[in-house]
Parts: sequence; structure tokens; C-alpha cells
Amino acid sequence: MILTALIFIVLGVLIKHGKFYNLIAGYNTMSKEEKAKYNIVKIAILFRNVMFYMAIITILGYLLSKYYENDKIGLYAIILATITGLPYLLIKSNSNAYKKKDTD
Repeated sequence: MILTALIFIVLGVLIKHGKFYNLIAGYNTMSKEEKAKYNIVKIAILFRNVMFYMAIITILGYLLSKYYENDKIGLYAIILATITGLPYLLIKSNSNAYKKKDTD
């Protein structure tokens, strides 16, 4: 579980601070014109925040599972992080809030 949380943290840091924008699904296949329509910096911040959220939930689940000596708690935490984090990330990143405004 800690490894999963570390992967979330590393992905968040790489996308935001390492500018590994090609890790964002679909972005690497866009043309330069399509990429110019999106505010990738704001999208990267969103990805980092959601990845950190998922890591925190996973770590809390791990700690609670060790405290209560019940491994199912950790499993539930990973499931909770995934079923709340990923849909939020997909819906939010595809919203118009991350498209650049036309200056025409």
C-alpha cells in the first residue's frame, strides 16, 4: 500500500514539477494546435492535487489497517481513493475550466 501511495506522489510530482505532461492520457496524441487550446499548467496542478489526495487516503488506510490489525481497511482505502479520485480527475480535467479563452 505504501508503494501505491509513493507511485501516486511520484506521478503527481513528475506531472506538475517535472513537466511530464505526456503522462496525461490523450495529451501526448494531440496536435500542437489542440494542445494550445488547453491550460496545461492548470491541468498539471489538478493532477498533482488529485494524486496527492489519493496517496493520503491510501496512507491513512494503511495506518488504520495496521492500528486495527485488519488488512481489509487498507484495501477499502485504495478502492475509495480510486473510485473518488479518478472520476473527479477525468470530469474536472475535461471541463471547460481548463480550456484557454479565445482572445479573438
